[in-house]
Amino acid sequence: MLPLRSSEWFAAEGRNGFIHRSWMRNQGFPSEVFDGRPVVGIANTASELTPCNAHLRSVAEAVKRGVWEAGGFPLEFPTMSLGEALMRPTTMLYRNLLSMEVEENIRANPIDAVVLLAGCDKTTPAMLMGAASVDVPAIMVTGGPMLNGKFRGRDIGSGTDVWRFSEEVRAGTMTAGEFAEAEACMARSPGHCMTMGTASTMACLAEALGMQLPGSAAIPAVDSRRTVVAHQAGRRAVALAREGLRPSHILTRAAFENAVRVNAALGGSTNAVVHLLALAGRAGVDLALDDFDTLTRDVPVLADMMPSGRFLMEDFYYAGGLPALMAELGDLLDHSPMTVAGTTVGANLAGATCWNPEVITPRDRPFQPPGAGTAVLRGSLAPDGAVLKVSAASPHLLQHTGPALVFDRIEDYAAVCEDLDLPVTADTVLVVRNAGPKGYPGFPEVGNMPIPRRLLEQGVTDLLRISDARMSGTGFGACVLHTAPEAAEGGPLALVETGDLIRIDVAQRRLDLLVDPAELARRRAVWTPPPRPATRGWTSLYIAHVLPASSGADLDFLVGGSGHDVPRHSH
Repeated sequence: MLPLRSSEWFAAEGRNGFIHRSWMRNQGFPSEVFDGRPVVGIANTASELTPCNAHLRSVAEAVKRGVWEAGGFPLEFPTMSLGEALMRPTTMLYRNLLSMEVEENIRANPIDAVVLLAGCDKTTPAMLMGAASVDVPAIMVTGGPMLNGKFRGRDIGSGTDVWRFSEEVRAGTMTAGEFAEAEACMARSPGHCMTMGTASTMACLAEALGMQLPGSAAIPAVDSRRTVVAHQAGRRAVALAREGLRPSHILTRAAFENAVRVNAALGGSTNAVVHLLALAGRAGVDLALDDFDTLTRDVPVLADMMPSGRFLMEDFYYAGGLPALMAELGDLLDHSPMTVAGTTVGANLAGATCWNPEVITPRDRPFQPPGAGTAVLRGSLAPDGAVLKVSAASPHLLQHTGPALVFDRIEDYAAVCEDLDLPVTADTVLVVRNAGPKGYPGFPEVGNMPIPRRLLEQGVTDLLRISDARMSGTGFGACVLHTAPEAAEGGPLALVETGDLIRIDVAQRRLDLLVDPAELARRRAVWTPPPRPATRGWTSLYIAHVLPASSGADLDFLVGGSGHDVPRHSH
């Protein structure tokens, strides 16, 4: 067995060893647990303030059973929890803080391997980022999706139907009473969003990267097989500690290419772009924004899943889950990367079967054609790039020219979107700025701005919307997101004025502001940056060091890692 980090604590002689062992005994651990067995940390984002993760305490107990069974010593520790449902101004403000907490907790403690318990959107990438930076053997267990929502005889999806129903109420086609009834029907079990939103996307991508046991990402939270896989992950964590299989052995360029292609086949969240870029930066892998376009031009969307399609994660799991989808992709994936299971991607996919070709469509008859995943747009309005989820946008808006209607703050638009006299038509390009990483601060999910009521009452259901914000993975529509450089940094988005013509051509991957360069130079000369949103604490640190969306919005001083060397003595 490889030397264990924990031996520097629990096998120490003299005063330090006495301190490390004796204080642990107040929890009732016998002397045998200090006999040189691997210590497995269980990093837990459980919190009642994070509904998606509230059940992870019971998941942790299953992990512990597996660790004990395999001869390890499990020690659970809490971490910050990031819940989309409640946190303001946005959980994205705290993703990097959670990643730093995970990294430092692992490095500072006698941990030989770690099991990462996550679920809600930012908890999964944050924990992977922290684990990659410290690079001790690690395995992820996500909490699983909720059961399908049920409303008046049909399935409804978290997030996706919230946006849809709220627009129907505004349009007068759904009553407030029906809206309240649906509220009680949507989230009817523990777990994260059951649409192919960011939580489900990142769970699937953790599996595609090889950091989660094969076949586990889509298991519903309340299915007993979720508990089984947590038990198995605990057992496997002990083996990882003994084998020395680290994230750096798994998170290779080939693994990231697989994840990018899988995201396209899932019709996955645009948030996967910033999370994978940030994780690659921690892992020392050269992954760029344009890779999300070039690597996916030949990848069809196979999953007929909300928000782009019809089905939900429960259906996806019963249809065969991620192994079935990855097997269907065939030679579009590299089958050689190693996974936490100790086997390769190819070995994990052997025998994978699709049981419902309506949910996971065949590659030769896909739900949507190749190139319908995430498109990366560039041009005079987005010189450093912007993204669009093609599968969720109305086709007629993929090539469009229209006049801009500009708002400096999302609150400014919210104050007038119900105004029936708002000067807007179906050709209008709605622009909201100062919602990027620095400008909001924190890069919120406000990019799928509501359709103006005036247009809703005319039957318009989609509108070209452009911002430097993100969008919930459960959202849909012709929403151009992550426009970089962001407005708060003086990007071209800051110079747009109401009435300017904006042209989008997704086929050509272009997004252009049709204004004379001399006029733009005049505007830039008089532009002043908005006031800094914060001057102290975490938010001030974040604003000073956050990288642009096009680089993953990590903090500049967190890129890379500091390794897993045992720190100096504390006494």
